[in-house]
Amino acid sequence: MVLEYYSPRGLLILQRLIRYFKELIFQNSPPLFLWVPALCIVLLLLVSPSYLIIRSFGGGWDGLDLVFRMRVLEILVRTIILVVSVTVATVLISVPLAWLQVRTDLYFVRFWRVITSLPLVIPTYVGGFILVVEWGPKGILQVILELLLGIDRIPDISGFSGAFFILSLLSFPYVLLPVRAALRRMDDTLEDSSRSLGHNRFATFLRVTLPLLRPSIIAGALLVALYTLSDFGAVSLMRYETFTWAIFSQYEGSLNRYFGALLSLILMVLALVIVMSEGFMRGKSRYYTSDSNKEFAVSVVRLGHWQWVAQMYSAIICLLSLLLPCAILVYWVFQGVQGGEQVGSLWSLAWNSAWISALAAIVTMGAAIPVAYLAVRFPSPLSSVIERVTYIGFALPGIAVALGLVFLGARHIPWVYQSFWILIAGYLILFLPAAVGSTRASLLQIQPNLEHAGRSLGRGPFFVMRSVTFPLMRSGVLAGGALVFLLTMKELPATLILSPLGFSTLATSIWSASSEALFAAAAAPSLLLILVAAIPMTLLSLQEDRRPKASREID
Repeated sequence: MVLEYYSPRGLLILQRLIRYFKELIFQNSPPLFLWVPALCIVLLLLVSPSYLIIRSFGGGWDGLDLVFRMRVLEILVRTIILVVSVTVATVLISVPLAWLQVRTDLYFVRFWRVITSLPLVIPTYVGGFILVVEWGPKGILQVILELLLGIDRIPDISGFSGAFFILSLLSFPYVLLPVRAALRRMDDTLEDSSRSLGHNRFATFLRVTLPLLRPSIIAGALLVALYTLSDFGAVSLMRYETFTWAIFSQYEGSLNRYFGALLSLILMVLALVIVMSEGFMRGKSRYYTSDSNKEFAVSVVRLGHWQWVAQMYSAIICLLSLLLPCAILVYWVFQGVQGGEQVGSLWSLAWNSAWISALAAIVTMGAAIPVAYLAVRFPSPLSSVIERVTYIGFALPGIAVALGLVFLGARHIPWVYQSFWILIAGYLILFLPAAVGSTRASLLQIQPNLEHAGRSLGRGPFFVMRSVTFPLMRSGVLAGGALVFLLTMKELPATLILSPLGFSTLATSIWSASSEALFAAAAAPSLLLILVAAIPMTLLSLQEDRRPKASREID
């Protein structure tokens, strides 16, 4: 009798609890083919943080005493200043470039689209050496000024100014690519409505266009901030001490591995703060387009007499970020060939870099889709956590991610240790945010009503996603894949630690030569790295240009 009396009531309470937790975690019940892969990805992403925690506690309380020293606070402040400065600079560079390349009749636009994306492939350690040769003591600039004006000494470029200059010029494509993709899909009838209400073009851009670009700008700015946070090449060469420099010093010198792990944990916490700030700035707004075909009908603004200003702006950015560094690399190549350097063996290195980068891009694009889809279409505490966890690896130094995977492979799954699978896993952890940010921004602009219409016809969620949603978000997915390809091409620490025995890439070849100050030997693989990485960017730009556009122009 007691069982019969309490069972229905207990069952009702249990059902209500299940419904409550279901609504809390899965507000509208995402399908299994989305959240199961997403949870598996999260487990992989937590490997390196788990390793750092285990390693940190091995040092006991002595390591914690080191963390709370004033020196760590100074490094933290210097790191934050650099991150904020570089992020703001890249946004200011990229948004005008993206608008000129998509919404105006800019001459040679295909050329500018490709060449403004290529600075991303230049490793920061190569950029640092080039900057020293250009603007350092007894560098090219000082020699020219001494010959022309008699100036025998120029201000030192090292420190914050040098690190800021390198990172800003080499990382602005992180913002440029997603913003450019968003502009192509933006509903320009909203801008027409603003113009019809009496607002001029500049006011329309500030009040309509820029707010609609906010998801893409924030996604790109987040990548820049995390990239700057985890960079080692520029800050070490410019002698600007940040967390990454301190962490690498601990690991390389084997002075205190526990302290290095603790610093990596602090860096991870700082990255989480940045990610949380990105979510706060993004807000809960949605940025859907009213027409799925708006990607194919972009209004073109005639620049008129401003054409030469746009050309000069694009040329100066490309000159400083790509053309001048490449010219110096060409000079070093000639010097190396005259000195007897052999370049024939570089083709095998280029092939290794290309196929491993392509495989990493494909795997990462596939992993980014369920994460971005959950975050946009099924917002909940769990999907929000999953999305933010993906950004952890991008902020951690590559050596910390690699050592975490080595710990996992050597201790628990030895059959994948020193295999290509663990190398691909390292690339996935490091560069997944590059694909998630672009995919998420593209998905935000797709009307959910299109998917609801497909479901109303009796189609399942997987079929609707494959046949309706994915074709509309393809440009964002491909842009993210291109970013992953470029990042994988130049990745160094993870490649050195996780690669199978005997496997070398262009990045490892550049590092081997540049670490010994053999600039001529490093120039040829650097140029070849840029050439190979330019291929997918060129194809992606040409694919965008083949799409039909409206011929309507705005004076």
